[in-house]
Amino acid sequence: MQSLRWVFCILLVLSFFDMFSESLPQTTSQSQTPVCSEADKAALLSFKARILKDTTDSLSSWTGSDCCDGGWEGVQCNPASGRVTQLVLQSPDRDSSVYMKGTLSPSLGSLQFLEVMVISGMKQIRGSIPETFSNLAHLTQLVLDDNYLEGNMPSSLGHLSLLQTLSLGGNRLKGQIPPNLGNLRNLQQLNLARNFLTGPIPTTFKNLHTLQSLDLSFNLLSGLIPDYEGQYPNFTFIDLSNNQLSGQIPISFFNLANMEDLSLSHNQLTGKIPDQIGELKSLRRLHLSANRFTGHIPISISRLQNLWYLNISQNGFSDPLPYTLSRGIPSLLSIDLSYNNLSLGTVPDWIRSKQLSDVHLAGCKLRGTLPRFTKPDVLNSIDLSDNDFTDGLQSFFANMSTLQNVNLSNNHLRSDLSEIRLPDGLSSIDLHSNQLIGSLSRILNNQTGSFLEVIDVSGNQITGSIPEFSEGSKLKALIVASNKIAGQIPSSISNLVELEKLDVSRNHITGTIPTGLGLLVKLQWLDLSINGLTGKIPNSLLGIERLKHANFRANQLCGEIPQRRPFNIFPAVAYAHNLCLCGKPLPPCRGKK
Repeated sequence: MQSLRWVFCILLVLSFFDMFSESLPQTTSQSQTPVCSEADKAALLSFKARILKDTTDSLSSWTGSDCCDGGWEGVQCNPASGRVTQLVLQSPDRDSSVYMKGTLSPSLGSLQFLEVMVISGMKQIRGSIPETFSNLAHLTQLVLDDNYLEGNMPSSLGHLSLLQTLSLGGNRLKGQIPPNLGNLRNLQQLNLARNFLTGPIPTTFKNLHTLQSLDLSFNLLSGLIPDYEGQYPNFTFIDLSNNQLSGQIPISFFNLANMEDLSLSHNQLTGKIPDQIGELKSLRRLHLSANRFTGHIPISISRLQNLWYLNISQNGFSDPLPYTLSRGIPSLLSIDLSYNNLSLGTVPDWIRSKQLSDVHLAGCKLRGTLPRFTKPDVLNSIDLSDNDFTDGLQSFFANMSTLQNVNLSNNHLRSDLSEIRLPDGLSSIDLHSNQLIGSLSRILNNQTGSFLEVIDVSGNQITGSIPEFSEGSKLKALIVASNKIAGQIPSSISNLVELEKLDVSRNHITGTIPTGLGLLVKLQWLDLSINGLTGKIPNSLLGIERLKHANFRANQLCGEIPQRRPFNIFPAVAYAHNLCLCGKPLPPCRGKK
């Protein structure tokens, strides 16, 4: 009886609570986000199942029953319907250890209300792009950059009529660009760069009147540049570089009044640059390098008031330079006229006096004394290689406080290294193939080691020895081949922990190979050939697992070659002309089978 009385009391309380709760406003339940669709959740979990390894750790959050509660990384839903509208999984990190390994699940094509799909930078997502993606009728953005996608592009992508961005760059797609993409009338950005696409640019692209950005660079495209490319009023960016396109630049290109960046470099384009190029009033960057253009640089180019980057190197342009350049292109910061048919003699006054950050005039038949720039403190990069300069190196670097890269190689510069003071902060210096003398210690010491990353002084007459190295060096490439350097390789070379390339070949270096060389685990290129080195090749070098090239030829080395990869698979010529080296790839050592 007592128990019945307790049950009656409990029921009475519960019924009273239900009546009270029904009388409360229902705002709480109405404000809750609806649970995501079971179909959408199944599609996402099917994608997750196809990813065999995820070092980004993004998919580890895909747990629980509700994919719309904000806990599933990269997933966004419509708060009213609980349907998935966005899937964004990006890995901008270039670290090769951060990736997803697997394939794209066709089930993603069943996310009926998906508007944005971004799966980029995953590096090891392979396989083809599923045909089911053509079912995503609401899709406005499809970004699958920098994965490992293979096969042909599905022509059915042309059915995604609402698509505004299509970006498939940085994969291994092959075949021709589907003509059906011309049906994407709302497309604003198209990026198919860095693939293996072949054939012509489709004629159907003439229908893409809303297109603003087109990047087809680094493919194998051939044929002519379509004349209709100049009919898009909204174009601001075109990159067709690094293909096999031929013919001339269509005149219609120069109707693109809003064009800001035009890159046609590294193709097989011919003819002259039309005078109409001066009509591209908005142009900021112009890349025409490595083609087969001829004739004179047009005078009208000086009318490009907003142009700050001009690269027309590696063509067949001839003298004279337009006289209007001396007072035109007020925004110019970077110029590259290298390797044309120009015989400039001296660096033009307008280049020396202009506030430029980059001056590249390699192979322009310059001679005499190196130029003095009026505003050296803004220079960032200088390339005056492959000319006939003979003097002026001692004072050349004065006040170049922002200089990062300099290339003065293949000249006839005569100077003692002891008279050169490198600017603090210089990252790369190339002085190879000149007539320099003196010791390395002036330009390679504890001070310069704190900022220099690349130094190439090969092919000179430098004497002395290789200096000692302290900890903290940033040096990535040390190239001192073909000089008269003597002495030993210092054991402190083990402090060059960032070194990727070491070339001391064709000198008079003696002694043994330091065992500490094996601590340079980032080394990819090692050349010790044609010296007087003795002793063994130390087994410690087996610690250099990234080594792709090694040469020990023509020394006085003896003993067994380290018998593990890569040393036992380098060609035999890499060990030839030594005293008594043995073991693979050479004949076996005595006493060993």
